[in-house]
Amino acid sequence: MEQKSSSSVALVVFLFVCLSSWHTTEAQHTWQEAFKVLGISWNPNGTLKREIQIPMVDPTPYEDTTPKPTALSQDIYLSPKSKAYIRLYIPLNPPKNKKLPLIIYLHGGDFVLFSASTVIFHNFCNDIASQFPAVVASVEYRLAPENRLPAAFDDALNAIFWARDQALGKGGRDPWMEYADFSKVFLLGSSAGANIVYHAALRAMDFDIRPLQIKGLLLNQAYFGGLWRTQSEIRLKDDPYVALYVNDVLWSLALPQNLNRDHEFCNPISGGTYLGRVKRLPKVYIKGDFGDPLVDRSILLAQFLYKNGVTIYYRFNAGGFHGIELQNKTAAQELYDDMKYFVNNPFGSPHEGISDQPLYNNMEDIVNAENIRTGKVYASS
Repeated sequence: MEQKSSSSVALVVFLFVCLSSWHTTEAQHTWQEAFKVLGISWNPNGTLKREIQIPMVDPTPYEDTTPKPTALSQDIYLSPKSKAYIRLYIPLNPPKNKKLPLIIYLHGGDFVLFSASTVIFHNFCNDIASQFPAVVASVEYRLAPENRLPAAFDDALNAIFWARDQALGKGGRDPWMEYADFSKVFLLGSSAGANIVYHAALRAMDFDIRPLQIKGLLLNQAYFGGLWRTQSEIRLKDDPYVALYVNDVLWSLALPQNLNRDHEFCNPISGGTYLGRVKRLPKVYIKGDFGDPLVDRSILLAQFLYKNGVTIYYRFNAGGFHGIELQNKTAAQELYDDMKYFVNNPFGSPHEGISDQPLYNNMEDIVNAENIRTGKVYASS
């Protein structure tokens, strides 16, 4: 199976359909327009028909396949009563003399689209497992609106419980998990997956997950929002990847009914039940791109975490767009390098990094940024 080529072709087709469906008028956009852009429609029973699908691929548990995989993978079903599963990855030749970090990964898709088996996310996990190297557990979580939030947060939390039980050997341990260092666990998410990571980490604090030790969170282009518009959302309101009106529709599908975008599931700095736990978070890596309408949300979260005493490392790139690492190999490799360094090193000084541009952990330039002042430069939605 030519996974890399099928991934590229499918993504180009998906983006072409999105762009060809675009309407940039001053008139109020409709749900129908947003649904057309997303390739979704209502079924008679109230579920969604997802019409535009990037191909899904099977795991590759054996090395002797064509083309040769960059990592091995298998699906582990978590319950005979549900479709929940973990797609587990290990490097082709895992080291015999040391354990590998365990990365629990949550894929993107705006809470509404895609799967752990979608080829672009499958290849992403292959790259992480082989390059770090690491054991990667990619979570198949329930999608909205059939299962509105917090269903995806609960599924991520169940994946953490599964990893804890693997560490304890409950019911036996999968042989591939023998390679995992349960004292070095990281939660990684892209887009909606980064939102899920943030909430799952805070929810996990209510439970005894020993001997599992979550050492850090990695938030790549996190999918957050709010009722008040940020400058980047206004500036890039007609963005071809995450347009403002499409985002509003997606949040109406993902959030519990009768809740708005200032609920903590969407806007993590609005208050809510988590505030007392935020200070207990481990170190956090936040990556954003200034060509992404959602970038200000990541900056605001970075400010919020920094002011709450959380250790923050970040990279905010000029230009770019939402999901750039899925199309641009250079951007993908920079992200891999950042994440690998974050996972494998303690960051002894603020200007260490293995990419061309340093990965900073000094937040002063973000905290004091003139163009991001919460509640002062926003326009009402």
